[in-house]
Amino acid sequence: MELIQYFINHQSQIFNLLMEHIQLTFISVMLATLIGIPTGILICYIKKLDKPILGAANIIQAIPSMALLGFAIPLFGIGTIPAVITVTLYSLLPIIKSTYTGIININPQVLESAKGIGLTRFQVLYKIQIPLALPVIMSGVRISSVTAVGLMTIAAFIGAGGLGYFVFSGIRTVNTLQILAGAIPACLLALAVDYIANIVEKLVTPINLQNQPSKSMKNLKEKRLYRKMILIFTSIFLVGIFFLSSDSANNPHQKTLSIGSKDFTEQHIIANMLADIIEANTDIKVTREINLGGTQVCFGALQSKNIDMYVDYTGTIYGEILGYTPTNNIKKVYSTAKQDLFQKYNMTMLNHLGFNNTYTMAVRQDTAQKYHLKTISDLSNIASSLKAGATLEFLNRKDGLLGVTGTYGFNFAGTIGLDGASRYIALNNNEVDIIDAFSTDGLIKKFDLVILEDNKNFFPPYYAVPIINNDTLEKYPEITPLIEKLGAVLNNKVMIELNYKVDELQIDPSVVSKEFLKENNLI
Repeated sequence: MELIQYFINHQSQIFNLLMEHIQLTFISVMLATLIGIPTGILICYIKKLDKPILGAANIIQAIPSMALLGFAIPLFGIGTIPAVITVTLYSLLPIIKSTYTGIININPQVLESAKGIGLTRFQVLYKIQIPLALPVIMSGVRISSVTAVGLMTIAAFIGAGGLGYFVFSGIRTVNTLQILAGAIPACLLALAVDYIANIVEKLVTPINLQNQPSKSMKNLKEKRLYRKMILIFTSIFLVGIFFLSSDSANNPHQKTLSIGSKDFTEQHIIANMLADIIEANTDIKVTREINLGGTQVCFGALQSKNIDMYVDYTGTIYGEILGYTPTNNIKKVYSTAKQDLFQKYNMTMLNHLGFNNTYTMAVRQDTAQKYHLKTISDLSNIASSLKAGATLEFLNRKDGLLGVTGTYGFNFAGTIGLDGASRYIALNNNEVDIIDAFSTDGLIKKFDLVILEDNKNFFPPYYAVPIINNDTLEKYPEITPLIEKLGAVLNNKVMIELNYKVDELQIDPSVVSKEFLKENNLI
């Protein structure tokens, strides 16, 4: 009942994401088909190419999807293009292989007969080989289509949309309903795609080759007509999706601004706040590229102008982006980051938003009581018996695990990389003993964790700051005072509460954003 109610409350968003998912999947499969079938035909005629091409397709299939996506982002930016390219590449192998198999397994006597009546090689190909191989070819397309539906969920990581947005947001906020809101439509879509692909497979198979002896020719023809009607309606539906998509495109004369965000709750809330306050007080249309991933993805998108603005943190900019040795000097971090971003990257760092979301180390209440833990220094004598869970970024940053263990002089018994809410779940289930956390995380309140004091002041200040391309700021100077108004009403306490509403109360970040802005008379 609760799940049904969630679907009803979010029906518009689910529908929009489903349409995006269908569009992206269709484009990817069509591209894979247009590339894969000619390639399969090519290696049938040029035998020397079959092993290299099939080998290359196998290698692509073996590369983790996120790794392939990571390679695509620097080349193609964020959004639809890298997502489509990644899924297209993954869809090639079944299509190439089925095309190759379907053609080379045709009875040689049939081909000899065709040549005997004077058909050219090209005529043999399109009159004999392709028609006979089509059922096998379609089986490969069918496999690729179903696989592409599931794989396209990765599009959400780079702002391309699709049902993956619900899935990954739900995982990060421990929201089962949200996960199901993305997973169930994706499963139903996969079944629908498989059904449509099966219809096409049956249609391309000549009636006399269909193994259905119990049915009369009349019944077969009637069923064939029924399948054609389904295919026609499906085609009309797909055309409608693309028409609506193009119809809803931005007016070329419309003022537009693109705001991105990282892939955790606080970022979703802040990005929505910035978008809402700008749209409510200006005539600028804001595009929201929510859930783009980590620092490098967001900053890379800003550099390539795939987005115009996003919110990062002073310590992250100073240490990870600019490459300086982490320091807890607040003024130095802010001024250096602001100056370097302007001079080196043609970006402006605006005033901070009023809260410092620095790194912290968190443990369960029972662990804190057992070992009398209040500060990070208290870990010195027991760290060797504790297992740590941390985000991948924290594990690989100078201002992360390496730095904090070096400063405090201890090492954990073991470490494991856990992104998002999974590290909180692992801590709660006693699978790890200590995790990294952000000081404004709503999940800290949800799981009632103890924050260990950074008594040596190792962690740099992580004040949230909007970063915007200078060209965009020159074009829309009116947004600066609006953002400063937002900074005046935010602080750590407020941010914890807002994150808690999303993480624990399961309220949508866009709703939390709007309610907060209305309460503070900002929209």
